[in-house]
Amino acid sequence: MTHDSSASPLIFGGAGPSPRAALPVLPPLALYIHIPWCVRKCPYCDFNSHTASPVLPEEEYVDALLADLDQDLHAVYGRELSSIFFGGGTPSLFSAEALGRLLKGVEQRIAFASDIEITLEANPGTFEQEKFVAYRALGINRLSIGIQSFQEEKLKALGRIHNGDEAVRAAGMARQAGFDNFNLDLMHGLPDQSLDDALNDLRQAIALKPTHLSWYQLTLEPNTVFWNQPPTLPEDDTLWDIQEAGQALLAEHGYAQYEVSAYAQPGRPARHNLNYWSFGDFIGIGAGAHGKLSHPDGRIVRTWKTRLPKDYLNPAKSFKAGEKALTNDELPFDFLMNALRLTEGVESRLYPERTGLPLESLAEGRREAEQSGLLRVEPSRLAATDRGQLFLNDLLQTFLS
Repeated sequence: MTHDSSASPLIFGGAGPSPRAALPVLPPLALYIHIPWCVRKCPYCDFNSHTASPVLPEEEYVDALLADLDQDLHAVYGRELSSIFFGGGTPSLFSAEALGRLLKGVEQRIAFASDIEITLEANPGTFEQEKFVAYRALGINRLSIGIQSFQEEKLKALGRIHNGDEAVRAAGMARQAGFDNFNLDLMHGLPDQSLDDALNDLRQAIALKPTHLSWYQLTLEPNTVFWNQPPTLPEDDTLWDIQEAGQALLAEHGYAQYEVSAYAQPGRPARHNLNYWSFGDFIGIGAGAHGKLSHPDGRIVRTWKTRLPKDYLNPAKSFKAGEKALTNDELPFDFLMNALRLTEGVESRLYPERTGLPLESLAEGRREAEQSGLLRVEPSRLAATDRGQLFLNDLLQTFLS
């Protein structure tokens, strides 16, 4: 699983009640498709991924995905998809035939925007030139390639199945297959990583000329091998040096930071993730997928699907594991937790448009955050200062009081 993908629902409590209006305009609609299998589970990974058997149940899983989508269609009737994101797991383990049948089935059910962005996550160890040419022919027009590092010892420490040469070749093969828009996923703060190590990885990635880079620090997450057997990570001073030098290097080569860990060439941010961070809507299908859908009456509902592949494929079990309609108390934090990750934030008007709540309901927290130097004093935007980006949790806390 790469970092360039959809995330889990957020819960909020504590704000005073505000009347909620019906939503006159529904936000853009995206589709997230989760394919949960990997060749091997990485020791740092806390995503819903499972080691693949020698033969994947492609046909059964595509049938299940389309049946899952059918159950969500009533909530999106008449809308069109602005983006699709295949996440995992490793979606590139699936054949072009299986993904083609799935995309055809989706388009028969929901109209595609004329300029739809369709992203597929892939790992270098799963690259096959013919397969990627076929993916491109299906209309998949963006790849997100999970590199993590180009250095052999770092890849071994991370449990990755590819080597540095394969990582370099993967980017070239993507371009040869017709992908002029692709992301490279890269980590820093790796076990025993020095500043030079981190910058060498970044220079190698930049040399491959991706349109987008996801560059983020390794964190130890519960329920992972690394959490239970933690490796030796760099000191805080080294991590800070890596962050500062890396951001300067990316900016020097024309990669503008538009989110905490996302950098893009001009006009090339990930539209799917921008929609997510700006509180757009997305259907989530597949084992463990999350969704968020707005309704014209003002209801905003988050859903999550059955997590284990064997349960998801079991006809006796429901695809949907749960759902929650967000309350007025939960909405401000849910909106801001995403929007304030964007370096330029969002236009203030998006808050009432996407939540149905008046902008004034944020006034007290906004004043406190501005006075603390965490939020820009800019009436037309909700945007963190540079300091606010560094202390995002502190910034969000001001809206909990």
